[in-house]
Amino acid sequence: MGDSTALDAETLGLKSIGKIHHNLSYDELFAAETANSEGRISENGTMMVDTGKFTGRSPKDKYFVHQRPSSEHIAWGKVNASMAPEVFDELYAEVTDYLSGKDLYVTDGFCGSNERTRKQVRFVTEFAWQSHFVKNMFIRPGEEDLKNFAPGFTVYNASNLSNKKWEEHGLNSEVFVVFNIEKNVAIIGGTWYGGEMKKGIFTMMNYWLPLQGILSMHCSANVGKDGDVCLFFGLSGTGKTTLSTDAARKLIGDDEHGWDDDGIFNFEGGCYAKCINLSSESEPEIFGAIQRNALLENLVASEEGVIDYDDASKTENTRVSYPIEHIDNHEPSLKAAHPKNIIFLTCDAFGVLPPVSKLSKEQAMYYFLSGYTAKVAGTERGVTEPSATFSACFGEAFLPLHPTAYAKLLGEKMEKHGVNAYLVNTGWAGGGYGVGKRMSIKATRACINAILDGSIERAEFQETRWFRLNVPTELPGVDSALLKPRNSWEDKAAFDATANKLAGMFIENFKKYTSENDDFDFTKAGPQM
Repeated sequence: MGDSTALDAETLGLKSIGKIHHNLSYDELFAAETANSEGRISENGTMMVDTGKFTGRSPKDKYFVHQRPSSEHIAWGKVNASMAPEVFDELYAEVTDYLSGKDLYVTDGFCGSNERTRKQVRFVTEFAWQSHFVKNMFIRPGEEDLKNFAPGFTVYNASNLSNKKWEEHGLNSEVFVVFNIEKNVAIIGGTWYGGEMKKGIFTMMNYWLPLQGILSMHCSANVGKDGDVCLFFGLSGTGKTTLSTDAARKLIGDDEHGWDDDGIFNFEGGCYAKCINLSSESEPEIFGAIQRNALLENLVASEEGVIDYDDASKTENTRVSYPIEHIDNHEPSLKAAHPKNIIFLTCDAFGVLPPVSKLSKEQAMYYFLSGYTAKVAGTERGVTEPSATFSACFGEAFLPLHPTAYAKLLGEKMEKHGVNAYLVNTGWAGGGYGVGKRMSIKATRACINAILDGSIERAEFQETRWFRLNVPTELPGVDSALLKPRNSWEDKAAFDATANKLAGMFIENFKKYTSENDDFDFTKAGPQM
């Protein structure tokens, strides 16, 4: 490993190059970050960097080049905006001109732990910390792998370059994150946020794999000692990372996976965890992963490097990336067999959904396509109405194809492998936000454990009104009043009105998947008003 002269300007697609730092080791990256004053060092030796005014992704600045054949597969719209080929060519020339002649950091990595379908990706960056980030997040090739490494996709990150002609080009802003599928290239400009590279390649995997009959998923996964695999789908704040991190089960991965004929496989070689309000008591595994080789983003620390994890003055989205080896109880192969259970997590701030319910295949399709959670809207005073969020397949922002392409694959694989599906609500009970209380982690863990050990299958089930979900009448470790949410509300009329209102939101959202000739009319599996 280390600096290499094997890469020339032509190989990198540049006009000229300065010094190329190719596949640096962690120690070499740390030395470069320090020498370049790219960050600070925390009290325990972890590198800390700031990502400027962009502390999260910029989804309105993501584009695909509109050209055939990819244009025939992409679901164009708000999520997948198009860019004319001539605009891309102009920006690509600007990016390569900008990077030419500079000292650059080049990192090669694999995306996908299944050797048969993994992608070889090269990242060309101006800063050592960006190279550090992708080294953490992607699967790190061994020395023998690197000898024959042939990138199938290249990301050029010119974060300091912004597009001054964005209005003339008809774009959203001077920031651009553009994917040219036919040329196997992505270009980034105007934003320093490292997550654009991570989620950019995830987006590409969501294009490539389903066209090969492989399901790509925004989920975490773990495996028990008997080889039983569980997938956890859920939007931010629902507990996807927390609940998949289990001392009794090995972590396969915390965010991005594929499901092929062999089973489940992680796309990544690392984790990217939120740090806001982090503590050794609440998240001991993640807290312990923050050590040398991890990379902290946008955290606040004292002059001595003591981190204040509760300080959100820079952003609520404080983050740490780290190699998965920092989690002691992980699955080294990053893959496992076909799943036994799938859990859809939702944080229902309306307090209507039960803590756990068993889903039929049709209901699984409905809730997968709905991708529901509800957040509490911030306000200056008083209790506010929760806001419902529907994100198809629990990751609509990263889906280039129509959501039904992923749902079709999920349904086929669930049926073929006899997979159980459950909906678990980690949100409110006994009333909505401001009246009820957040479901305790203890009660949620009891629901998860009952699913994982199979004891939930022996329970007696009853169907709820409106959402017609099958809920157990009793479950060890869970107050029976919580299992049927209406029973936990003092004001039954208020529950009825709230349930009816939320059902209406589901029905309205799902209309986009239904038409007279649509194979995905799962409305009968959803709620009724």
